[in-house]
Amino acid sequence: MKNGEHIVLGIHIQNRVKDAPEIQKILTGYGCNIKTRIGLHEVTESFCSGSGLVVLEMVGEPAVYNELADRLNAFDGVEVQKMIFGHD
Repeated sequence: MKNGEHIVLGIHIQNRVKDAPEIQKILTGYGCNIKTRIGLHEVTESFCSGSGLVVLEMVGEPAVYNELADRLNAFDGVEVQKMIFGHD
Protein backbone atom coordinates (compact mmCIF):
# COMPACT_ATOMS: atom_id res chain seq x y z
CA MET A 1 0.00 0.00 0.00
CA LYS A 2 1.38 3.38 -0.98
CA ASN A 3 1.35 6.21 1.53
CA GLY A 4 -1.97 8.03 1.33
CA GLU A 5 -3.88 5.22 -0.36
CA HIS A 6 -7.18 3.96 0.97
CA ILE A 7 -7.93 0.35 0.04
CA VAL A 8 -11.55 -0.76 0.38
CA LEU A 9 -12.91 -4.24 -0.25
CA GLY A 10 -16.63 -4.68 -0.81
CA ILE A 11 -17.82 -8.24 -0.17
CA HIS A 12 -21.29 -9.27 -1.34
CA ILE A 13 -22.46 -12.48 0.31
CA GLN A 14 -25.53 -14.09 -1.25
CA ASN A 15 -26.07 -16.76 1.41
CA ARG A 16 -25.09 -14.98 4.61
CA VAL A 17 -26.56 -17.60 6.94
CA LYS A 18 -24.67 -20.52 5.34
CA ASP A 19 -21.34 -18.78 4.62
CA ALA A 20 -20.97 -16.35 7.54
CA PRO A 21 -19.20 -18.72 9.97
CA GLU A 22 -16.45 -19.68 7.51
CA ILE A 23 -16.09 -16.13 6.19
CA GLN A 24 -15.80 -14.87 9.77
CA LYS A 25 -12.90 -17.31 10.37
CA ILE A 26 -11.12 -16.00 7.29
CA LEU A 27 -11.66 -12.35 8.25
CA THR A 28 -10.37 -13.03 11.77
CA GLY A 29 -7.15 -14.36 10.23
CA TYR A 30 -6.65 -10.99 8.51
CA GLY A 31 -7.67 -8.94 11.55
CA CYS A 32 -4.37 -7.04 11.75
CA ASN A 33 -4.89 -5.83 8.17
CA ILE A 34 -8.52 -4.72 8.61
CA LYS A 35 -8.68 -1.14 9.84
CA THR A 36 -12.45 -0.71 9.53
CA ARG A 37 -15.23 -3.26 9.06
CA ILE A 38 -18.89 -2.51 8.35
CA GLY A 39 -21.54 -5.19 7.86
CA LEU A 40 -24.83 -4.36 6.14
CA HIS A 41 -27.96 -6.42 5.58
CA GLU A 42 -31.64 -5.62 5.42
CA VAL A 43 -33.51 -6.30 8.62
CA THR A 44 -36.94 -5.37 10.01
CA GLU A 45 -39.04 -6.74 12.87
CA SER A 46 -40.40 -9.44 10.57
CA PHE A 47 -37.60 -9.97 8.01
CA CYS A 48 -33.87 -10.65 8.02
CA SER A 49 -32.18 -10.76 4.63
CA GLY A 50 -30.23 -13.85 3.66
CA SER A 51 -27.69 -11.77 1.77
CA GLY A 52 -25.38 -9.06 3.00
CA LEU A 53 -22.54 -6.70 2.27
CA VAL A 54 -19.31 -6.32 4.22
CA VAL A 55 -17.10 -3.27 3.65
CA LEU A 56 -13.46 -3.48 4.75
CA GLU A 57 -10.85 -0.73 4.89
CA MET A 58 -7.52 -2.51 4.56
CA VAL A 59 -3.95 -1.73 5.64
CA GLY A 60 -0.76 -3.51 4.65
CA GLU A 61 0.76 -4.82 1.47
CA PRO A 62 -1.30 -5.44 -1.69
CA ALA A 63 -0.41 -9.16 -1.57
CA VAL A 64 -2.32 -9.44 1.71
CA TYR A 65 -5.59 -7.87 0.59
CA ASN A 66 -5.35 -9.61 -2.79
CA GLU A 67 -4.96 -12.96 -1.01
CA LEU A 68 -7.99 -12.18 1.18
CA ALA A 69 -10.06 -11.23 -1.88
CA ASP A 70 -9.04 -14.44 -3.67
CA ARG A 71 -9.96 -16.62 -0.68
CA LEU A 72 -13.39 -14.99 -0.38
CA ASN A 73 -14.05 -15.06 -4.14
CA ALA A 74 -13.55 -18.85 -3.99
CA PHE A 75 -16.95 -19.18 -2.25
CA ASP A 76 -19.95 -19.74 -4.52
CA GLY A 77 -22.22 -16.73 -4.12
CA VAL A 78 -19.52 -14.39 -2.81
CA GLU A 79 -18.19 -11.49 -4.88
CA VAL A 80 -15.36 -9.18 -3.84
CA GLN A 81 -14.66 -5.84 -5.47
CA LYS A 82 -11.70 -3.55 -4.71
CA MET A 83 -11.60 0.21 -4.58
CA ILE A 84 -8.28 2.05 -4.35
CA PHE A 85 -8.32 5.76 -3.56
CA GLY A 86 -5.08 7.71 -3.71
CA HIS A 87 -4.11 11.26 -2.89
CA ASP A 88 -0.93 13.25 -2.43
